[in-house]
Amino acid sequence: MRRRCPTLSELNAFTAAARHLSFSKAGKELFVTQSAISRHIATLENYLGHALFIRGPNGLQLTRMGATYLRLIKPALYTLENATSQVMATQQSAKSLNLSVSFPVK
Repeated sequence: MRRRCPTLSELNAFTAAARHLSFSKAGKELFVTQSAISRHIATLENYLGHALFIRGPNGLQLTRMGATYLRLIKPALYTLENATSQVMATQQSAKSLNLSVSFPVK
């Protein structure tokens, strides 16, 4: 069965590489190797059927399709991050215990 959406790892690699215009810097940000970022980008490009970056001797540039894709996925990624933060905040407050202690004054 063919998947209908790229993995979050691929999307995170793409957005980090687009932000830094560097696979090495994206890897450092995400605590993975440059090679892992390169593989994620290649898999994503193959899946989409479009080159997302122009690879040159002076680094990376987004293709027109890459810039368009970045613009289109940013709101969705923000929504996922926001929803996750909200759920995690609820979980943390559910586990919190607030104590109030009175000490006698002498």
